[in-house]
Amino acid sequence: MEEILIISNYYPPEKGAAANRIEQLALKLQQNNYAVSVVCPLGNYPKGELFPEYKGKFSVTENRDNIIVKRLWIYPSVSKNILVRILSVLSFSTCLFGYLLFRRTPKKVVVQSPPLLLSFISVFVLSLKKKKIILNISDLWPLAAIELKAVKAGSWSHKVSLFMERFLYKKASVIIGQSEEIIAHVKTIFPEKRTFLYRNFPDHKSDSFALKTIENEPVKLFFAGLLGIAQGVFELCQQIDLKDLNIELHLFGDGAEKGAIESLITDSKNQKIFYHGMMDRKVLHETLKTFDIALVPLKTRIYGSVPSKIFEYSALGFPVLYFGGGEGENIVAENQLGWVASVGNFAALNQKLQEISKLSKTDLANLKQGVFDRATSAFDLDTQIQHLIEKGVF
Repeated sequence: MEEILIISNYYPPEKGAAANRIEQLALKLQQNNYAVSVVCPLGNYPKGELFPEYKGKFSVTENRDNIIVKRLWIYPSVSKNILVRILSVLSFSTCLFGYLLFRRTPKKVVVQSPPLLLSFISVFVLSLKKKKIILNISDLWPLAAIELKAVKAGSWSHKVSLFMERFLYKKASVIIGQSEEIIAHVKTIFPEKRTFLYRNFPDHKSDSFALKTIENEPVKLFFAGLLGIAQGVFELCQQIDLKDLNIELHLFGDGAEKGAIESLITDSKNQKIFYHGMMDRKVLHETLKTFDIALVPLKTRIYGSVPSKIFEYSALGFPVLYFGGGEGENIVAENQLGWVASVGNFAALNQKLQEISKLSKTDLANLKQGVFDRATSAFDLDTQIQHLIEKGVF
């Protein structure tokens, strides 16, 4: 059985799309007769503090579903201070540097990027050891950092990041990107590089449609995920107008904006927004069975980014109200998955909500079934993995 190592900054029991995505990749490779191991930090995300089972430990080795997971020490933080965030990434990267340099590693290694510093250190050591490096790019950094105004264009940190980005692309044996825009960007720098599209398809498909549409209830719109700066859920809650609409907005998740959102809901006279906290993924999916529409927002259009929630919730049968711009708009429109409102245009978003509010429960039930059928045929993780294996990516 061929060995393969995955290096990631996130892995379950941590929550969120990044951890789920890497676990799905690990499990699919394992199902295709690879002996998979993962190196990641001690569990701490999204709260930025070590989970109770990892406190006081420098490293932990676990067996999760026959995948060996090696967790290394990290100074956890979700601080908005960029220096503190860099210190957190450096703490794990330093441990990872020593681990990769002195420990035996398989011939094939998947490196997740971003974080850029983490992937740079990984690729640097692995290139010295002449490993096959499969670079898995989920977002384009530093480009995304510039668009989010986390880094100033032309600054010292921007120039260093650009150097690391080029180094990664140059040294990678093959690159898999999670959007067409990512692939196109890599090709502008290294046109000859072997690249493949690898979408964030979910692995929870069912043979039968499981959602329920309940009569005599408002339309239940929901957001489930990271309540971070990039998603802009706090501003959305401030701008969304549900006053005279037959719609409720339900929020699930955790992150930097959690406190502000809770305060807004407590202080607001708008009784149609509800916050339910963080839930385990399976519990969340069970809870959502009587909900109606998935809201997928981004604060700004980020080149290369395609939210995995588009695929995850449409595969369950939820029509999507997409408010993020970019390639995601095309995916929703081309596959007839729901509605698109121009990113940052709250007037357009509220107009879409007025349209949705007029739908009957029969209309919603038909929409759900249609979305489920289209997503089932279009977003198949097994087919995608098989294609990449046949092309010699892994």
